[in-house]
Amino acid sequence: MASITLGGNPATTVGELPNSGNKAPGFTLTKSDLSNSSLEDYKGSKVVLNIFPSVDTGTCAKSIREFNKEAAGLENTKVLCISKDLPFAQARFCGAEGIENVEMLSDYKTGQFGKDYGVEFADSAFETLHSRAVVVLDKEGTVKYTEQVSETADEPNYQAALEALNNA
Repeated sequence: MASITLGGNPATTVGELPNSGNKAPGFTLTKSDLSNSSLEDYKGSKVVLNIFPSVDTGTCAKSIREFNKEAAGLENTKVLCISKDLPFAQARFCGAEGIENVEMLSDYKTGQFGKDYGVEFADSAFETLHSRAVVVLDKEGTVKYTEQVSETADEPNYQAALEALNNA
């Protein structure tokens, strides 16, 4: 269980992020067109999991924009932006913002991703939503970098994630 804060107030997650060097837990999430997407779909590519509570918050929106900008220049890399937002909200956001270089995925159906990756809030006003975190995977799906952002309102360390990609 990770101890983090939400607006300065204590909060916890249901678990911990996967350990570096381990295989990432598999997942099945929902795309904007309501089709399924699994971790297996990205095998052979480096992957950034940009995990956050909702596209409708300022910091989450900023992280999507920042990773979208950075992803444009990354070779053989997929940036997956994951929340429990409905796919319709994710598609609306991307359309309004001109987001084209990241893939939006939703954990709204089962919430299993949030549990398996240890990012689901166990308490607080955001209970059952995802905390802000980044996980970088190499081409074989091995975890190379993780960051559980300690204050949910703060942005992730983009530079550290990008450096981990270069070394993946």
